[in-house]
Amino acid sequence: MADSHNDLLLACMHRHERGVADPFGDDWLPGLRAGGVVFQVLPIFTEEQFVGEAALRRTLEIIALAREITEIHKTDVAIVEHGADIDRVIDSGRIALLLALEGGEPVGSSISMFETLFRLGVRMASLTWNRRTMLADGTAESGTGGRLSSLGVEAVTEMDRLQMVLDVSHLSAAGLEHLAELTAGSFVASHSSCRALCDHPRNLTDAQIELVAASGGFVAINAFGPFVSETAPTIDGFVDHIEHAAGVAGDGRVAVGADFIDDLVRTVDPILGRQLLVDPSDLSLIEGLKAPADFANLAPRLVERFGVRRAARFASANMLDFFRAAVP
Repeated sequence: MADSHNDLLLACMHRHERGVADPFGDDWLPGLRAGGVVFQVLPIFTEEQFVGEAALRRTLEIIALAREITEIHKTDVAIVEHGADIDRVIDSGRIALLLALEGGEPVGSSISMFETLFRLGVRMASLTWNRRTMLADGTAESGTGGRLSSLGVEAVTEMDRLQMVLDVSHLSAAGLEHLAELTAGSFVASHSSCRALCDHPRNLTDAQIELVAASGGFVAINAFGPFVSETAPTIDGFVDHIEHAAGVAGDGRVAVGADFIDDLVRTVDPILGRQLLVDPSDLSLIEGLKAPADFANLAPRLVERFGVRRAARFASANMLDFFRAAVP
């Protein structure tokens, strides 16, 4: 399995700050191994209490923790900074980790920070989370009809120069269209499901899925329950989203971005605010698909539905092919 969104660095940071010496080794590494994960994107998210000038400091602290994790567990994991690193790491029996930025808060108004973060190993970034940043509006602000700001336009140009992968999962509808007009490069939706199957504002319409696919990127389906079904979400319902996205984008443009949140809400202080776009007291989760170890339950369902060859594309091959080519 390859997964383009797991907030485990944030959860590790909170446990580390509470005195746990090795939360990654205690909790997440065994689950990644049990789920057969060979490639994991690790987003760095800015919590509400760090929005503003504290965002960059917090981001640097989390990057430092990621480096510490890979040093402690260097026989099991490695951060990849070049496409050529991916196969080398996986072939050695380790899990390849790729650092990403979820939201432009750490950049603020300083576009030069993208190059600084790139030098520190960040290879993918989104301009927004659900909230507004100085670069663009997030999904929670789609009602404004806002496109990218002039600073956001500069950010896209800079990210294209660096060959830092653009992630549009939390970008407003108008912002996504604007970004598609600006960049000649590929962009991805790292953790978004299909609005045709579940009418949630965090999901992508078929037209948006087509934009991502036309750029040469991929749409990675999100396993968070409220994005999968308006009723009781199931693994088969999650697979339905994969099937629908493949019908729109093509088999080569669909992947998995599970966004497992169960570990996160049990570990991190619940300061996600109203912009989470779901009721925090009613977090609907997919039974049997709540954590990385549960990929062991997903894999056979993919094979049953699609056959071995197509299942392998959705499970990992599409994402690995993309990052091999996209990361310089």
